[in-house]
Amino acid sequence: MAKVAVYFLLGIALLFGYIKYIESKAIYLPTKGVDYYPDLAGLAFEDIDVITEDGLRINGWFVPGKDTKYTVLFCHGNGGNIGHRMEKLVYFYNLGLSSFIIDYRGYGKSQGSPSEKGLYADARAAYDYLLRKRKIPAEAIILYGESLGSAVVIHLAAEEKVGGLIIEGGFSRGRDMAKAIYPFLPSFLFADSFDSLAKIGKVKAPKLFMHSKDDEVVPFILAKKLYDAADNPKHFAQLRGGHNSVLYDSQESYLSVIKSFIEKELSRKGD
Repeated sequence: MAKVAVYFLLGIALLFGYIKYIESKAIYLPTKGVDYYPDLAGLAFEDIDVITEDGLRINGWFVPGKDTKYTVLFCHGNGGNIGHRMEKLVYFYNLGLSSFIIDYRGYGKSQGSPSEKGLYADARAAYDYLLRKRKIPAEAIILYGESLGSAVVIHLAAEEKVGGLIIEGGFSRGRDMAKAIYPFLPSFLFADSFDSLAKIGKVKAPKLFMHSKDDEVVPFILAKKLYDAADNPKHFAQLRGGHNSVLYDSQESYLSVIKSFIEKELSRKGD
C-alpha cells in the first residue's frame, strides 16, 4: 500500500511538472533578432535600450508623432518580437500618437529569458524611461497591451499613474486561459499567473477594451469577464476577425474606436 501511495504521489509530481513545462512553452514564443524596422514603413525612429531593475538590457523603438499630446507604451503579445508589429506603429502614427514599443526579455534583441515577474519589470523600465529621460508626463502616457501584453500593462496601470489604458485581445487571468485550453485538467494544477482580474479594479484611468467575437485564441467570455471587473470610466468595443488578424478584419472600426477613445474619454479627462 505504501509503495502504491509513493507511485501515486510521484505520478502527480511528474504530471504537475509536465504541466508547468507546457504552460511556459505555451506562454512565451519569442523570436530572437529583428528583421524589420520602422524606416521600412517610412517612420523615423530611435533605437532605445533601457535597463531593468535587475540589470537586463531591454530593447525598443521610440517613434515620434507630429505635435502629439500622447505617447503609447506598447506591450505586444507572446509571439514574435517588435519587428512584427509594424502596422500598429503606422496606425498609431497616423492617429497622431508617438509610440514606444519594447521587446520583453528574451525577445528580439533584449537580454535574458521571459518570466511573468520579468515582463512586469521590463514594462516598468520602459515607463520610467518615458517619465525620466523623455520627460513625458504620466497623464500623457497611454498603455497599450496586446494579448499577453494586456496583463503586463494592467499590472503597471494598477501601480502607476497613466493617462489611459487600451486592451486588445485581453484575458481575465492565466488560470482561466489554461482551463479554456485544457478543460480536462483540474484548475489547481495551473499557476495563478497573470491575474489581471485581481488588478483591473485598481486602475483608475479611462479604459478601452477591444475584442473580437471570433477570437479563436482568447475566448470572448474572458475579455468580458475582465471588462466587467473594471471600474468606470470604461468602454468595450466588439470587433470581428481572428486573434492575430483583427487589425485587418476590423481595420476601420479598430482605428475609429481608438480615435474616439482618445478624443472623447482622454480629452474630457484632461479638461
